[in-house]
Amino acid sequence: MKVLVIQQRYGIGDMVIFLPYLHALSKELGCPITLLAKKSSNAEALFANDEHISEIIELEKSKDGLSGFFKLSKELKARNFDKVFIFNGSLRYFLLSKFAGIKSIYQYPLFISKDIIFQTAKTFTETFLKRAVSTQPKLRIDTKVSELSKKKLFMTEDFKHIILGVSASGPTKRWPVENYIRLAENLLKISNCKFYLALGKNDFDTEEKIMSSKIKEACFSFSKIGIKETLPIIKNADLYVGNDTGFLHISSALNINCVGIYVDSPAFSYSAYSNNIEAIVPINETIYTTTHNTLGAKNISFNEVLEKVKKKLNL
Repeated sequence: MKVLVIQQRYGIGDMVIFLPYLHALSKELGCPITLLAKKSSNAEALFANDEHISEIIELEKSKDGLSGFFKLSKELKARNFDKVFIFNGSLRYFLLSKFAGIKSIYQYPLFISKDIIFQTAKTFTETFLKRAVSTQPKLRIDTKVSELSKKKLFMTEDFKHIILGVSASGPTKRWPVENYIRLAENLLKISNCKFYLALGKNDFDTEEKIMSSKIKEACFSFSKIGIKETLPIIKNADLYVGNDTGFLHISSALNINCVGIYVDSPAFSYSAYSNNIEAIVPINETIYTTTHNTLGAKNISFNEVLEKVKKKLNL
């Protein structure tokens, strides 16, 4: 049997959140799946060691528009898929599957919008499987690579290894970097710590502020390495603390304790799916009321973050 799954959201975090349902379908159908996904989701790097995902077809710009539609449908038709599972309500992907000659098509209700990402995916998958599916994602990485990374970066047990999630997909989703520096300074006063800066190549200003501060000697930056290279480092960490960004969801899927700081994104949708994530939201907000346009970066309690981090680290 050949099975296609379409998950077209852009984000790394989104892709991680869908992982339990990809695994569940693969296990139920007794075969690895092919995944159609955006390049920005970094699915290739995330799932490099996942036996349940055999191939990833990237949704490139050349596959947009009418000409792209026919180009992609031809590509899919050549693979002779038996089933397709479409994790969105887009008419385009329904028609694409029809043109590709896929006989069994399973899809969200057409034109669905404003869903709670993990709940809709869970209901959709469980309806097909007729059984419950856990919402907790589990990323697979090579244990030998993980051990080599641990030795290379001297990630020894006499230090607390903390991922600082200082990046985010937009400026309003970031807790100010000065707070992370202050947090690290406080932790260094009570414990030996090493900090791993979860940021990208476009986060130059944020990186510069941290590497110009008093904590610079205790920091290692992810800015010059790819997602695939960060996975074994995160796997060996003791804690993630930071913004609602892809690195938060990767950490959760690698079974790392996480303190997620939600200032301008749907806190329930992006935290309640995992027992590994403890959400912190702005003062006078809840995980249900914190969403887009909350704009709460200045209303996060520093002491709440510090105390929850200390508790997670047993300090």
